Amino acid sequence: MTIISCPNCHSMNIKKHGHIHNGKQNHRCRDCGHQFVLHPENKRISPATKSLIRRLLLERISLRGICRVANVSLTWLLKFIVKLYGQLPDHLYAQVQVVEREGDVILYLLDAQADELWSFVGNKENKQWVWIAINAHTKQVIAFYVGDRSRQSAQKLWERVPNTYKCHATFYTDDWEAYRGVIPSNQHKAVSKQSGKTSSVERLNCTLRQRVSRLVRSTLSFSKKIENHVGAIKYFICDYNLALLV
Repeated sequence: MTIISCPNCHSMNIKKHGHIHNGKQNHRCRDCGHQFVLHPENKRISPATKSLIRRLLLERISLRGICRVANVSLTWLLKFIVKLYGQLPDHLYAQVQVVEREGDVILYLLDAQADELWSFVGNKENKQWVWIAINAHTKQVIAFYVGDRSRQSAQKLWERVPNTYKCHATFYTDDWEAYRGVIPSNQHKAVSKQSGKTSSVERLNCTLRQRVSRLVRSTLSFSKKIENHVGAIKYFICDYNLALLV
């Protein structure tokens, strides 16, 4: 005879309590009210494990590596990150800190830098460029877009830049022609890498490659879907911006 005890309080005061969706016998503890089945096929993931996974997603570790560390299935993890990425803000405005001074004269000293980072989805023939604009002083990412390397993608990036920067910031970029005609000429300065005027955004590109496994040049952890590719990048950027506010 099998002796059944409650996995929550270890009481043996157990009664049968119907069946679950797959037909297995459900049990209920008369002492603590906990319901359970014997030999469950699906285990419950604890809040502590979910918190660990959220931190691991910010490091350069493959999804299968996270499965091994957290002892979860790949199917569960993929569903978890889809939900997690879906909760991210549509834009970065709320996380971008812009200092404005009140008075008769408002002086804006906003310098921004923009650059593109090569990546791919599915295979290396499917190139996806990560366009990034940052505040040169706070180092926060003010906008990003993932697409091809055309002027249309540069326009998409510009559309996501907060209005304060569109009106008052000077943007430093490399001499890539796509920026011309998108950033107003009186705000756009195309410079060489040796000038140091784009060093902050180039450093961020390096950080992204070091921390987001999908962006490593030679990797087995590349994205299969563009939605997950964008979500992984946005998830890191949101955490990166918040860390700079502390």
